[in-house]
Amino acid sequence: MTITQSEGTAAVANSVLPARIPTVPGTEWWRSAVIYQVYPRSFADASGDGIGDLQGITSRLPHLAQLGIDAVWLSPFFTSPQRDGGYDVADYCDVDPLFGTLDDFAAFEDAAHELGLRVIVDLVPNHSSSDHVWFQEALAAAEGSPGRARYLFRDGKGPEGNIPPNNWDSVFGGPAWTRTTNPDGSAGQWYLHLFDSSQPDFDWQNPWVREQFRAVLRFWLDRGVDGFRVDVAHGMIKAEGLPDYTAPADSGSMGGGQVDPLGLEPEVQVTEAAPTPPYWAQDGVHEIYRDWRELLDEYSGDRVLVAEAWVDPMAKLAQWVRPDEMHQAFNFAYLGTTWTGPRMRRVIDESLEVFSSVGAPSTWVLSNHDVVRHASRLALTAENPQGHGIGPASPGQPLPELGLRRARAASALMLALPGSAYLYQGEELGLPEVINLPDESRLDPTWFRTNGERYGRDGCRVPLPWEANATAFGFSPTGESWLPQPADWAPFARDSQIGVAGSTLELYRLALALRAEYQLGFGSIGWLPGYGEEVVALQNGPVTVIANTGTVPVELPVGELLLCSEELVGGILSPDATVWLLAAH
Repeated sequence: MTITQSEGTAAVANSVLPARIPTVPGTEWWRSAVIYQVYPRSFADASGDGIGDLQGITSRLPHLAQLGIDAVWLSPFFTSPQRDGGYDVADYCDVDPLFGTLDDFAAFEDAAHELGLRVIVDLVPNHSSSDHVWFQEALAAAEGSPGRARYLFRDGKGPEGNIPPNNWDSVFGGPAWTRTTNPDGSAGQWYLHLFDSSQPDFDWQNPWVREQFRAVLRFWLDRGVDGFRVDVAHGMIKAEGLPDYTAPADSGSMGGGQVDPLGLEPEVQVTEAAPTPPYWAQDGVHEIYRDWRELLDEYSGDRVLVAEAWVDPMAKLAQWVRPDEMHQAFNFAYLGTTWTGPRMRRVIDESLEVFSSVGAPSTWVLSNHDVVRHASRLALTAENPQGHGIGPASPGQPLPELGLRRARAASALMLALPGSAYLYQGEELGLPEVINLPDESRLDPTWFRTNGERYGRDGCRVPLPWEANATAFGFSPTGESWLPQPADWAPFARDSQIGVAGSTLELYRLALALRAEYQLGFGSIGWLPGYGEEVVALQNGPVTVIANTGTVPVELPVGELLLCSEELVGGILSPDATVWLLAAH
């Protein structure tokens, strides 16, 4: 059942992006799409400086088309000092020279569209870089002036104003406020930054800010992009008066709470959600997205808004994807669910019910640039709170063989579900988290703001291996790599796996081809009775899907074998494996 390279290439040659014509409601491309995240710094480097760039990405696009995806989500490539991997934007309407030029972006977009791939760009509206001219002008403006009102400047507390305006903490560790210095050298006001001090938060109550971002949206829509992934889509609006708030000890770094513990204990009862922090998930954000939706609807071709919203419970998250707001929201509850049958069934049921109640598709995701790769996360032996990362001194180190086995099984289950699926670059190669990065190579602000107590996200951002025997594994022609690649990554390289039956890459290619053939993204599921608690068994159209999350082998029903994440022996599904069968008639 392996798809050969020649078949993949032929599919690419015949793949052309559909014309941008009105779509029958309910059949829009994004409802069933498989969307692949490219982290530009780490995908492919054409210039040889050791940092990925747009020309490098463009050169590798045929490989993504051969994989069988529908769209590419491009993480930030805008002008930036790169203090937070490009999520600190200094110009929303230009390309950072590190990655190329606007002409390079146009060439990338044209190549993607010729291959039948949609293009989604990352928008970062909660905050800008402190290098942005808007913030520099705000710093130079008088206190209380319209120029200052672009951002959240406030007077400090205490007789000398030397106490921050409130007790909020930064997601990256440390206080969420930094004090300015006046031109005469005296201490000035404080500004809010929910992330690094180089990422000041906008004041989205200000009409000026809203108008600037409408212009940003139009800039990229006019250049043909197919939509936006919106960073921190649960932020932007803060509670009136900016009241103090102390987060629960186990809350997640992005404000949604710890979505699900990592599964070392038996099934637990769902507890009441933590109080909503005054800086996340405020009702006022919905007014912004209704305005943006109206703007996108002016453009043909089913342009899409995707929310990165760490919101709990899921019923509240559904508010982001009501018919007049965004189109999709990342399903972090699914990402954070452990590899156990009861929990998987519960989160799948809840996802389908909650998102369908507002007419939106459920999304499914297992990895991205902010979380430990699921080939390691699913085999951790201790809890690892979101955002902490894994390093050589972390407790509960992952079990590599078990992690890859579970990752393959979990991915096979995810790609059989109705709705839209997100893949993070390298997961189709089975890449694990890189744990033993030298301290001096780490760049994540979390590492510095916590004085090395949290490793942060560098481990999931190491540049990709393309060719087993090339310098930098084919990532860069000079052998340079902005983060060091493990020396033992040759078996993970794309050219070590393409056309090799049973490889992780071929498992993904086969799953995506079958998903398209049987239109599983537009399907619906029914649970199959008669299996144990640790078995996730469902039917989607004519395809039977059985995932064994337990420790006991499972006897399979009669049916034609379509796909299995591990080799079948005697019609028995081993633990930590998923199979797709064509139901017998």
